[in-house]
Amino acid sequence: MVLGLSLPAVTLVHVIISLIAIAAGLVVMFGLLGSKPMRGLTAIFLLFTILTSATGFLFPSRELLPSHIIGIISLVLLAIACVALYGMRLAGVWRPVYIVTAMISLYFNVFVLVIQSFLKVPALAALAPAVPPAPPSGPVFAVVQGIVLVFFVVLTIGAWRRFRPMAFA
Repeated sequence: MVLGLSLPAVTLVHVIISLIAIAAGLVVMFGLLGSKPMRGLTAIFLLFTILTSATGFLFPSRELLPSHIIGIISLVLLAIACVALYGMRLAGVWRPVYIVTAMISLYFNVFVLVIQSFLKVPALAALAPAVPPAPPSGPVFAVVQGIVLVFFVVLTIGAWRRFRPMAFA
């Protein structure tokens, strides 16, 4: 039991929060490319991405795992993104700081989604077997994660160059 919920219930809540964060984040990312601030969706993206990282710590563990390290880094990046966006209102250097920190946080969520997909979807697991506690591996997994990384690098650079909101707040 975690917070009065069974482990499967906590897992379901965590997955739903994560999927909302990823969906909102992808829309926000493409909004950045079009220099559209999307205030409401950005708030949803940031909130649900913070919740994704936070709820990841609810799962029982006796040791510090790579998922915990990603969660800690993501929470630090999200704090910086929130300061850049809401505190500094994207003024000056805070615009690219926001873009980079928010997009790296989104990338981390998608990175973990790919790992979990290869662990949980039988067809993908067959392409990249994992020997617990190790994550999936092999050329198919590496190619997919490489494509995801290149996608995020290219779109983050594009957002850096194109996102010039008149005023966000």
